[in-house]
Amino acid sequence: MSDRPPISPRSPRAALEPEQLPPPPKRSDHARNPLVIVGNAIITFIVVVMIGAGGLYVYGKNKLEAPGPLAQDKTVNIPQRAGLDDIAQILKREGVIEDGWLVFAGGVIALRARTELKPGEYLFQKNASLRDVIGTIVEGKVVQHAITIPEGLTSEQIVERLSDNPILTGSIREIPREGTLLPETYKFPRGTPREQVLHRLQSAQKRVLAEIWERRNPDLPIKTPEQLVTLASLVEKETGKSEERTRVAAVFVNRLQRKMRLQSDPTIIYGLVGGKGTLGRPIKRSEITQPSPYNTYVIDGLPPGPIANPGRASLEAAANPARTRDLYFVADGSGGHAFSDTYEQHQKNVAKLRAQEKQTQNDTAEPEEATSNSVAPATENEPSATAATAGAPKGKAGTQKRRPRRAAPEATTE
Repeated sequence: MSDRPPISPRSPRAALEPEQLPPPPKRSDHARNPLVIVGNAIITFIVVVMIGAGGLYVYGKNKLEAPGPLAQDKTVNIPQRAGLDDIAQILKREGVIEDGWLVFAGGVIALRARTELKPGEYLFQKNASLRDVIGTIVEGKVVQHAITIPEGLTSEQIVERLSDNPILTGSIREIPREGTLLPETYKFPRGTPREQVLHRLQSAQKRVLAEIWERRNPDLPIKTPEQLVTLASLVEKETGKSEERTRVAAVFVNRLQRKMRLQSDPTIIYGLVGGKGTLGRPIKRSEITQPSPYNTYVIDGLPPGPIANPGRASLEAAANPARTRDLYFVADGSGGHAFSDTYEQHQKNVAKLRAQEKQTQNDTAEPEEATSNSVAPATENEPSATAATAGAPKGKAGTQKRRPRRAAPEATTE
């Protein structure tokens, strides 16, 4: 027997009619609560915001990390008091970034750098990303410009160089004392005040001088660091060859110990022109004995102060001169000097130089000129430590190139 319920026959019309669906369930009072409706709206909004924020984060991260448009390294100057919009425009104009103010500002805000942007001259690397660009400006990695101060310049000449340097700003109120600046290569950002540069040179000189003074030879006939600078300035002006510095210093030290006059030609020039540094012509014969506080052909011992700003190497040489008996030196015709401990040998070295110069003159001058330019020998009462030069500068970068030195009478002109 089947358990199926019996089939009730229906009329054809009733069979064609759709069955009645049950009525929908009645909405609960909880679902109609306004708090539920507001809560659902808030959740929906939060979900939408999170999705949008996630998309914005991905977009912003890609913008921050993507390689920038720079095809090669480039230096860009961000001026003082430049705002966020100004910086963005400058960077876009210079091709450092490719998007406008909005993207740059968004990156700055995302990196929390709104108040950290610093003015200055910056070097941006090839394809620098927006993150790298902002980081460079925030960290203040400004370009450092090398400024070289050659050895042997006077303070007046150094001030003139700094005044002509377009990287620096401001004016120099007063020329520093001679010998208080350390010649060296320094690095400064664009816009550094010139007074600040001078202060750094002075601080460096004090530090280096103190170090060298502590390591000086205790037998030196000098009593103060200032006298050491003065002696070093003579060494600096007398030779442009690094290997000769200690030996030139030895000549001056030996003469000081023997109470002999130093007879250094650069002291004549400084006594005549002071801080200008160069005479611009040969020393005249009459100027060798012309009274001057600096003329070591006239005064005893060291000059009253330095005649230039010596470099570290000359300070080291003056503090620890070579152990020799040399009392004289003269140009050897090859850019260096011939040293001797006796006046007789010195005269031979002078004669050798004179012969070389005469040969050079005969090879280059017309016969009648060579005859008319001959100079009769003269005599000296005291042997000279050095042969008087024509006042030309020595052969070092940034300083004057020294001519071959002759004995005092022959190298001078009226």
